[in-house]
Amino acid sequence: MIKYVHTNVIARDPQRLVAFYKKALGCKSIGEERDLRGEWLDRMTGIPGAHLAGEHLLLPGYDADHPTLEVFSYDEMEAAGDPRANRCGFGHLAFEVDDVEATLTLVKSEGGGQLGEVVRAEYEDGRRAVFVYATDCEGNVVELQSWE
Repeated sequence: MIKYVHTNVIARDPQRLVAFYKKALGCKSIGEERDLRGEWLDRMTGIPGAHLAGEHLLLPGYDADHPTLEVFSYDEMEAAGDPRANRCGFGHLAFEVDDVEATLTLVKSEGGGQLGEVVRAEYEDGRRAVFVYATDCEGNVVELQSWE
């Protein structure tokens, strides 16, 4: 069996990032807070004395089981680079929303930003969509999309 479970985001300010995803993008607390340390975590991460804490948030559109967005913070962290849509590695989290422009306004009011323009695209099969790349309040890239 293979089952997608969660995506992890390492935050400079996990409480602020949790609040952002709850207010701006409809994630919900489900009582899964973590405060982890120990020899097993040191071995798994390759970081001696690793300590991380944070919370799992239920992603919108799913039942109370999974998948979740795991927002964690380590005691010691590496700096992140500037947000870019074409940066190697994981590119972005995507959320389907009813209204891209209204959600973008909410994202920005909660401390997020905008990378590019709001665009409308039509696919060869006739489907149409509205897209924009935004950022959360810590600079992680978030795609907002709406299908017509």
